[in-house]
Amino acid sequence: MPRYELCVILKAMQRPETAAVLRRTVETLLERGAVVRSLESLGERRLPYKISKHDSRHTHGGYFSVDFHASPKIVSELLDHLERDIDVLRPTLLKKDPELSQAQCCGAQASR
Repeated sequence: MPRYELCVILKAMQRPETAAVLRRTVETLLERGAVVRSLESLGERRLPYKISKHDSRHTHGGYFSVDFHASPKIVSELLDHLERDIDVLRPTLLKKDPELSQAQCCGAQASR
C-alpha cells in the first residue's frame, strides 16, 4: 500500500470539537482499510486568505497532518468525504515517495 500524507485545515474551534473532528477523520481512514502512522498538530494560525466554505467565511484555522498507508482506490472517496465535512476547510492529499536509500540518491557518491 502506498504512503500518503493528508494535510487538513480545520475551522477554528475549541479543543474538544477539534478532537472530535480529528477522531472522525481517522476513523474514516481506518474504516476504509488505511493504516495510520501518525497524527501531528501544526498549530492554529491565521489563514493566508479568507476561505468561504459551507456559507461561512473563515480567517483562522487549525493545521493538521495525518501520515497513513492506504489503497489508491480509497483516495477519491476520502477526499469527497472530507469536502462534505462542514468542519474541514481545506483537505490536501499527497502521495509520498518511497524513501530512497543513500545509494539511490542523485547526489550520493559511491564509498571507496
